[in-house]
Amino acid sequence: MRIRLPKKDEDALVAIALRARERAYAPYSRFLVGAALRCGDGSVIEGCNVENASYGLCVCAERNAVGSAVAAGRRDFDAIVIATSSEPPSPPCGMCRQVLAEHAADLAIVLVNTKGDRVRTTLKKLFPGTFTSAQLRSGQRAALRTASAGRR
Repeated sequence: MRIRLPKKDEDALVAIALRARERAYAPYSRFLVGAALRCGDGSVIEGCNVENASYGLCVCAERNAVGSAVAAGRRDFDAIVIATSSEPPSPPCGMCRQVLAEHAADLAIVLVNTKGDRVRTTLKKLFPGTFTSAQLRSGQRAALRTASAGRR
C-alpha cells in the first residue's frame, strides 16, 4: 500500500537527506547523495554515498541507509527521500532499487535536489518487474526437483 507523506513529514525528511548529502564521501565522482529512510515505526535512518578508489567498492546513500536500518533491527520502510544536486533530481540506481524492493515493494520516494525541486514517485513505478524472494524460492524448488529426478 502506497504511503502518502504529509507535507511536514516530507519537509523533515528532505532536510535530513540534504544534510546527509553534505557528509557524503565522493572525491572521485563529486556526485554527493544523501538519503533519509523512514521506517515503519517512524524512525529515520540516514545514509550518504561513500566512494572508494576501487570504484566497485563504492556504496550508494540508499544502500547505506538500508544497511544501517537493518543493523539497527529495522526492516520495515515506508518512505525514502534521496537528495542530489542533479537537474532533475536523480532516482536511485538499479542496485539500490533492488535493495529497497527487498524490504518495501511499494515505497514512497521523493527525489529532491539542492535547488529545491522535488519529484514524488514510488518504487513500483520506478522498478516494475522486481525480482523477489518468491521467485528465488520458486527457482530453488525447481532446481531441487530437477536434481531429484536426475538421481532416479
